[in-house]
Amino acid sequence: MAAAISILLIVIALYIFAIAPRMFGKPDTRAFEHVLYAHRGLFDNEAQHPENSLAAFRRAVEAGYGIETDVRLSKDNVPVLHHDATLLRSCGIDGNICDYTYEELQAFRLFKSNETIPRLCDLLELVAEKVPLIIEYKLEAGENAEPLCNAGNNILKKYGGSYCIESFNSWVLRWYKKHHPHIVRGQLAENYLKAGIQMNKLLLFTLQNLLINFLTRPDFIAYNYKFRNAFSFRMCCLFGALPVAWTIKNHEQLEKARKMYRAYIFDSFMPDRMP
Repeated sequence: MAAAISILLIVIALYIFAIAPRMFGKPDTRAFEHVLYAHRGLFDNEAQHPENSLAAFRRAVEAGYGIETDVRLSKDNVPVLHHDATLLRSCGIDGNICDYTYEELQAFRLFKSNETIPRLCDLLELVAEKVPLIIEYKLEAGENAEPLCNAGNNILKKYGGSYCIESFNSWVLRWYKKHHPHIVRGQLAENYLKAGIQMNKLLLFTLQNLLINFLTRPDFIAYNYKFRNAFSFRMCCLFGALPVAWTIKNHEQLEKARKMYRAYIFDSFMPDRMP
């Protein structure tokens, strides 16, 4: 009996060690709390302010919302803002972002608007420290995180406003933990198995339960709001991680999310008040 209890206590201790967020030397996250973040800007893909465009970002700033956006590298290693790896959905063009230089990308229009794919530096110039930013580093499976992290950080380190970084890719957080620990970093996650993601099930189980947080020690967990009752997510927040909800689609979802989360990424509606 005593041996069984000892084994159980060891398993519990290892679990807590695995999922725990950053506990010591934490940066101040207050600038990012109780903020509504416009997902890919305050966008409408049927209008002249499509997702991840300067027009959508401008609308978000004017409305007083924070901004969440996605950064990738062009062929010539310019950090540009675009969600998908491919250009098909946004521009009707074959190929990937990384197949074109930044100048070549300027020939394409986003969702049949007049808007083109902006650079990270363009966003920072437009925002000019007015609202907080969540910068999501986008990487494909097997892609090396270092080139994107280096290029993005070289631009962000010159910015005086409030920003944090997040990624589904834990190696991005690991890179920031090693090289720039003062930057607020967040792990994106959800219940991958229930969401029907087609990957190795053991890997998905590990990721959705935040079992490699010991490598990254995130400051916040951005979790799919639909799965807010996930045990590991709640435990991680109990140990001090800031809970961030993605992606809220209406007022009812926002009201429910307020019971658990302390920052909110939204699209498809206009929240009428700050939480």
